[in-house]
Amino acid sequence: MRAILSVSNKAGVTDFARGLRELDVELYSTGGTKKAIDEAGIKVASISELTGFPEILDGRVKTLHPAVHGGILARRDLTEHMAAIEKAGIATIDLVVVNLYPFVETVTKSGVTLEEAIENIDIGGPTMIRSAAKNYESVAVIVDPRDYEWVLGQLKSGSLGVKERLKLALKAFQHTASYDTAIAQYLSDEAFPEHMTVALEKAYGLRYGENPRQSACFYTMQDVKATDKGLGALVHLNGPEISYNNLLDFDSAMNTLAAFSRPTVAVLKHTNPCGLASRESLAEAYVLALSGDPVAAFGGVVACNRPIDMATAEEINKMHYDAVIAPDFADDALALLSQKKSLRLAKVPFPTKEDNTLEFRHVRGGFLAQTRDFVAEDEMTPKQVSARAATQSELEDMAFAWRAVKAIKSNAIAIVKDSVLLGMGAGQPSRVESVAIALKRAGEKAAGAVMASDAFFPFADGPELALNADVAAFIEPGGSVRDNEVIEAINAKGAAMVFTGMRHFRH
Repeated sequence: MRAILSVSNKAGVTDFARGLRELDVELYSTGGTKKAIDEAGIKVASISELTGFPEILDGRVKTLHPAVHGGILARRDLTEHMAAIEKAGIATIDLVVVNLYPFVETVTKSGVTLEEAIENIDIGGPTMIRSAAKNYESVAVIVDPRDYEWVLGQLKSGSLGVKERLKLALKAFQHTASYDTAIAQYLSDEAFPEHMTVALEKAYGLRYGENPRQSACFYTMQDVKATDKGLGALVHLNGPEISYNNLLDFDSAMNTLAAFSRPTVAVLKHTNPCGLASRESLAEAYVLALSGDPVAAFGGVVACNRPIDMATAEEINKMHYDAVIAPDFADDALALLSQKKSLRLAKVPFPTKEDNTLEFRHVRGGFLAQTRDFVAEDEMTPKQVSARAATQSELEDMAFAWRAVKAIKSNAIAIVKDSVLLGMGAGQPSRVESVAIALKRAGEKAAGAVMASDAFFPFADGPELALNADVAAFIEPGGSVRDNEVIEAINAKGAAMVFTGMRHFRH
């Protein structure tokens, strides 16, 4: 039995090589892998001894040789294949152990040049992997060091059969597919290329999906240009396993809080922020966020864009939640909250600003892709359209409300005062229904508050409902054929209105 070992990640390779030699397997290797095996006192020959040809072009050409690929690809069940390699003096290769140049690790370092990236594109490695995987009925291929121990056990027991080799081959083809995807991502400067592959890696299984009869798991997405690893960097600190619905809420929380630079707390329920507030004190922000809708908050998710201190933890501890996430937890805050064994606690690096990377949504038969929605700077200096100009405090609340309404499901309405979400209406087929729901939640607090609408008011009925509750100022995109009717209703009550020129649908 013969094996080729050529790995960039050398973890465990010498122990694996030693185990193969104990099984009397002939070993051939290249460069740094051969050096590591040699230094461990294990007998190993060079690829050049196998091919009869030296490495050339600074090592770019080592294994691209008939003696390698003929030995891997020859079908043992075809007499003409076996006769052909015997005539050429080629011996069969039964095991290929390869992992590739660290392309992803290289291109995600700061300051890497294009030349460095190109030099870390592996050619011989993927070729050997694909050859071995294609001929899995006779050849085993290993791309993951975590499989060394299992394969050795199978070899020792004589049970590394076709089924096991097929399992390894499937893993190998996915490995090269992910590798090629990373290269294409790095070299492309198109937002929407003609052809696109997405590389996913299973992070962990989930107990079930949105509902118990749905199975589910969490995959992280490989993106060599992304600096924000998102939920892939999540660390579970306490409580039951993280659920599918938790992750949806966590994602919504991160997208919501990315728009706020001040210490901000969001309370999420079914991906909508039912509570949201900004203050210099995180504990005060939490108390005010909870006040927005304490009934809906029960059993929800709390998200903070600052590390949770003891004062904030003491307030959170008074309420029942399903999960709490933050960039970090003070030791005493973590100890306090961890006393609730059913409370999921997780830390994850929160984005410090909104980005414009692609987001995908699966639909039957394909995927929708779009850049992420974000609030542009020009939206923060909206156009006054009412007779009365908004006051400075109203403008500040409008800015908060505009960032908040972007995070709420359409048709979305947010009522805000003093940087606190007082009430919101979400996901209604009629905008006026969303207004009514938001006003009901805000109650008497709506008087003197501002209202944000994620898209234009198609009729004056929505603003009129709010004006009757003494809402003082409005921010919306504008653009309706009935904008003048809406503005007239605003002016009749002496309220203020501004247009941003940009809508923020979230379906």
